[in-house]
This record gives sequence, structure tokens and C-alpha cells, in this order.
Amino acid sequence: MDIRLDGKTALITGGSRGLGRAMAIEFARSGGAVAIAARDPVALSEARDEIATAAPKARIAAIGCDISTSEGCEAAHAQAVKELGQIDILVNNAGTSRRGPFLEIDDAAWQADFDLKVFAAIRLTRLVMPGMKKQGWGRIINVLNIGAKAPAAQSAPTSVSRAAGLAITKALSQEGAEHGVLVNAMHVGLIDSDQWVRRHAADPNAGTYEQYIAAMAAERKIPLGRIGRAEEFANMACFLASDAASYITGVSINVDGGASPVV
Repeated sequence: MDIRLDGKTALITGGSRGLGRAMAIEFARSGGAVAIAARDPVALSEARDEIATAAPKARIAAIGCDISTSEGCEAAHAQAVKELGQIDILVNNAGTSRRGPFLEIDDAAWQADFDLKVFAAIRLTRLVMPGMKKQGWGRIINVLNIGAKAPAAQSAPTSVSRAAGLAITKALSQEGAEHGVLVNAMHVGLIDSDQWVRRHAADPNAGTYEQYIAAMAAERKIPLGRIGRAEEFANMACFLASDAASYITGVSINVDGGASPVV
């Protein structure tokens, strides 16, 4: 199957690192134009260079912004449209893993988590959806985690904000379907990313990085016996963003090596 995004433009939040960067590279390789939005200008520049190397002919916009605010969302959307045109694909990927004992999470932590994960997705979807509806084609992918379906102890606020993202996905899929706007969710399990590299570097007793991630996979009893690669996640995202997935909407797909107890 040849998955192509020729003539389509994607806006990917959290696009400078990890899953966001991997998705941007795969989208660009598949013929799409990509706008990556993030806060760190250095990481954005590095990501832009990597995307350009992987797909020399791709049109790329690197947008520095803070999408946890309404103004940041509006600025990101406006710059993406100015540089690349109509947004056909929105990937709501930005977010960090905030978690801890429930009684230790204050209002500020709850608000910050919802601003970055829930309200950013709401605001950006509100900005891109009219254009998608008008042209009769659109794709919205909400990147969540498996805790949205099966929250564990001390998994808040992330599991709660991600569960809200799951509800948004289903509700929007029902509204967008008649207009050709498909809305789906992808649930992250344990994926090799910058956060694990940083945690490994901070642990003097971790051994090699390969030993470190192998131990994590064993501890979490991942059925496939290893952690995932960002490229594997990006492959599924590219499929959902393409015409090959034209009859798929309102679903949530675990990309977790079988780790989630919930389908």
C-alpha cells in the first residue's frame, strides 16, 4: 500500500521532538507540507533541518509558540496558514506526562495540564475545522496515552486530561463525518523518546541506554517484549491522515505493543 499525502498540509503540535518530529518526517516523506509548532526554538530549528534532510522537496514551517494559551493557538494557526495555506490535517500531539498522588496535585497543575492538552486541542480544532468542512476533507488526530482508557493509581492529571481527549475525539467524529472530516485518536504506550534519554542520563546506575529501555519493557510486561519506536507510531498516524483511511473515524488505536488491558 502506497500511503501518500501529496497536496495536503499538516499542522503538528509538539512537533520539534519525539513523536511529533517523527510524524512530521513521515508526513513530509509522503508528500505532505508540514508545520511544526513548539516552544523551544533550538529544537524547532533542529527538527526543521532533519525534516528537510529526509524530504528535500517538502514545504516546512517551524513555528515557535505556546499553545497552552488562546493567543498562542491563534498565532500558530495564522502563521501556518500564511506560510503553507489551508490546514488539511491537524495532529494534537503536544503534552507532557504529569502524574502523581492525587492529594498532592494542586489547582495550578490541573489547570496547566488541561490548558496544554485539552484546551489547545479544542482551540486549534475550532480554528481548522471550518476550512476542512468547507472543502469536504479533513483529518484530526488526537495523540493520547493508554491511561485514557485504563487509568492507574497516581496517573492524574494526565490520565484525566487524556480521557477528556478521547471524549472529544468521539464527539467530533460524529459532527465531522458528514463533512468528510475524520477524527481519530492514537494512544501511546512506552515509546522510545527524548524523555527516556534524559531520564537515563540522570540515573547514574542505569547502565547502558539499551539496558535501561529493555528493563522498562520487562518491568511493564509489554507483550511484544520491547518498547516502541517513534517511527512505528508515525507510520500509523500517516495512514490515518491519508485517503487510505477514508472509512475510519471515531476510533482510538493503541500503539503500545499490547500493553493496554483495554482494546
